[in-house]
Amino acid sequence: MIREVRIENFKSIPKLTVPLGRFYVLIGANGSGKSNILEAITFAAAASQHKLENEFLISRGIRVAESRFMYSAFHSNRIDNVDIKISVEPDGDIPDSFELLVDESASYPKWTTRKMLSNTQVLKSVIGDSNDFRLRPDEIWPPEFLEKYYRRFGGLHTFLIYAPKNSALRTFQSEGQILPLGIRGEGLFAHLKALNAEKYRKRLERIKAELTLIDWFETFDIPGDLSLGERSIRIRDRFLPDGALFDQRSANEGFLFLLFYITLFISPDTPAFFSIDNIDTSLNPKLCSKLISQLYKLAKEFDKQVILTTHNPAVLDGLNLNDDEQRLLVVDRNKEGHTRIRRIESPKVSPNETPVSLSEAFLRGYIGGLPKNF
Repeated sequence: MIREVRIENFKSIPKLTVPLGRFYVLIGANGSGKSNILEAITFAAAASQHKLENEFLISRGIRVAESRFMYSAFHSNRIDNVDIKISVEPDGDIPDSFELLVDESASYPKWTTRKMLSNTQVLKSVIGDSNDFRLRPDEIWPPEFLEKYYRRFGGLHTFLIYAPKNSALRTFQSEGQILPLGIRGEGLFAHLKALNAEKYRKRLERIKAELTLIDWFETFDIPGDLSLGERSIRIRDRFLPDGALFDQRSANEGFLFLLFYITLFISPDTPAFFSIDNIDTSLNPKLCSKLISQLYKLAKEFDKQVILTTHNPAVLDGLNLNDDEQRLLVVDRNKEGHTRIRRIESPKVSPNETPVSLSEAFLRGYIGGLPKNF
C-alpha cells in the first residue's frame, strides 16, 4: 500500500504530508482542499504513466484549469521556479518523486515531468543489476520495467477519483475512456455483463448479496435476449408479486449508487488504489453508516486501498478509529489560506461519561471540519 504522500505547490496546498491507511475518510468545509489532495495523488498517477494530456487528466477526475491556477496561488507566477512536487512512499520502500511543470516551449500549455525516478537506489530497486539496459530518468519505460514499477507501487498508476452521476448510472452509459468503470459510472452494465461469465460469477453473486443493504432488494439478473446495443438489468423487489421486474431506469438513485460502489470494490479489474468524492451522494444517513463499515470489510477482503470524502456526519459513524487502518482526517485552511490536515484519533471516554458518536462530535464542532464564518 501507499503509506505517505507529500504534496508541494498544488492549488491550495503549498506543502502538505498526508499519511495513508487502507481506508481513509476526509471531512472539511467546502473549499478546504479535500479534492485538491485527491487530485494531487491523481496527478502523480498520471505522471507515473507519462500521460499528462488534458483529456487523460480529466478522465481521471482532475479539474483541469489554466496552468497558473494549477500551481499554488501562494507561489505567484512560480517564484523561484517552484514546480508542483508530489512524492509517494510505498510500504517499506524508497519514496518516488514527480516534478510537474508546464512546457513553456509548446504552442499551448502542456504538462510534463522534470524528472521521474531520478534516485539511483529507486532505479536499482526496480530494474535490479541489469547491465543490458541504461535508463535515463526522463525516458519512457519499456513494458518489462513498467510492470516491475507498477508492482512496486501497488495501484498508484491506476489511481483516479470516482464521482458517479445518476444520469450515467440510470442509462447505463456506454464505456468511457478508462475501463472497466469510468469516473462518472460509465461502463457499469458492460462490466456487470463481463462478471456474469462463469469465471467471475461468484463475484457477481457477491455483489448481489451485498446489495441487500437495500431493504426491498432481492436480486437482479442480466437478460440473455437483449438486442444489440441494449443495456438493461432486471431487478426484483421482494415486496412485488412474482414476475414483476423492473430495470435500472425505474430504480431509485440510492440503489444505483450502491450497485456502482459495491462493484467497484469487488471487481478484480478495478483499481487497487482509488478515491470516491462525496461517498454520501443520494444515500440515507443510516445507510451511509452501514455502507462505510461494509466497504471497509470489502477493502480488506479484496485488497483495495481507498480514500473517501464526505459532508455527511453519518458516514463517520461507520468508522472504527481503534483500527489503525481506518482513519479520519479533518481538512481545513489556516489563516494564510493553506490547506492542512489533522488526524482524529479514537476518543478517550472515562467510565462516568456518556460516549458521543463521531457524527454528533462533528455537528457540535468538537472535531472541526465545519465552516467558521457563521
